[in-house]
Amino acid sequence: MEQPMNLPEIVSREEWVAARKGLLAQEKEFTRTRDRLNAERRRLPMVRIDKEYVFEARDDRATLLDLFAGRRQLIVYHFMFGPDWDVGCEGCSILVDNIGHPAHLHARDTSLVLVSRAPLPKLLAFQKRMGWTTPWYSSHNSDFNHDFHVTLDERVAPVEHNFEDRAALERRGLTEFRGTELPGVSVFLRDGAAIFHTYSTYARGTDLLNGTFNYLDLTALGRQEPWEQPPGRSWLPAGGWWWRRHDEYRAEGRGAGVVAANGGC
Repeated sequence: MEQPMNLPEIVSREEWVAARKGLLAQEKEFTRTRDRLNAERRRLPMVRIDKEYVFEARDDRATLLDLFAGRRQLIVYHFMFGPDWDVGCEGCSILVDNIGHPAHLHARDTSLVLVSRAPLPKLLAFQKRMGWTTPWYSSHNSDFNHDFHVTLDERVAPVEHNFEDRAALERRGLTEFRGTELPGVSVFLRDGAAIFHTYSTYARGTDLLNGTFNYLDLTALGRQEPWEQPPGRSWLPAGGWWWRRHDEYRAEGRGAGVVAANGGC
């Protein structure tokens, strides 16, 4: 049975064009605001990385400098895949599904890699299953994840995530700090052999990297998640999410892939 939904109002073409022009003015202002925000991001200072990080690589061990692959800039996506997990996170998986051809980043002297704490054989097996080609490195025997605040473990380092301390995280409802894995992006710049940390973002700061979400944001029903406005356009339970690894969606049903609030990674 079709579930009733709060669909958009039906109007004439003339009324729709008038409403669309009003939204277009807001979209243009948002674009200008985003340009200003990007400029401020480029003006951020940077921090020199003197610590030696060693990663497990497909062919050998690799340093942070090696991850640049000779290019000037490096973007690291911190993919949630704990050492004792059998598969990678659903949310991280949909983001990696949206990574485009690397030639475009390489043309701007920039490398993009994935880093996770799971041992390399697990990463490579999952990478093969998903059909991805983005270089993937294991930080299993490194402090890298802790230092960039995507693995929270009070036994290893003070708890911090998204530039908030433990007390702030606890107020948000996060209370497990013994190996919690979280997503994020960190960006580095190389000047010769010197490496500098220029930017990191977490939580919904990674939304812009997910093309699927941005395409859905263009539609009348949006992402069809309970938090979106206007209400009444989602069949998800409160706190649930719909995305799965791309080979796990059920073939039947409009709401294929719905995951309960306590499911997922």
